Amino acid sequence: MSAEQPARFQVRIGVRSYEEDVNGHVNHAVYHQYAEHARMEHFRAAGLAQAVLEKHGLTVVLLSTTVHFRAELRAGEQVEVDSAMEFTDRKPFTMRHRIVRVANGDGVPAQDLAAEAECTMGVLDIASRRLVADPYHRLVAAAPHPEVLGPGPA
Repeated sequence: MSAEQPARFQVRIGVRSYEEDVNGHVNHAVYHQYAEHARMEHFRAAGLAQAVLEKHGLTVVLLSTTVHFRAELRAGEQVEVDSAMEFTDRKPFTMRHRIVRVANGDGVPAQDLAAEAECTMGVLDIASRRLVADPYHRLVAAAPHPEVLGPGPA
């Protein structure tokens, strides 16, 4: 992995029937849930489960999120949701996700971009309820597997 490229993390999710809306495709809010699932799993892979963060007096918060919908998803399909973190010298950092259909409802392989999500995140000091400066190094200091977080600020 080069210093220019953020570390990519990936999870696979099966689209469930109850996630469909009256139009017969996955409800818009579910795409946000898929991205949230990928974010939490990405932090867990770095060793930053909520209990670990709390021991360091920290938590991760979502400040804003935008999803761009590219293709419909339907029950029975499989998606891979990737996650990449990008840090700067500012308190907020960015997590980007791509939701890609990798199998249709019959299990036939596919490779279709269904949505892209961009999230502005922060690391919150639990005691002061304020965002911490240098979130990358605060997370690295707490993480048993900091390499999963990707490169720090450029």
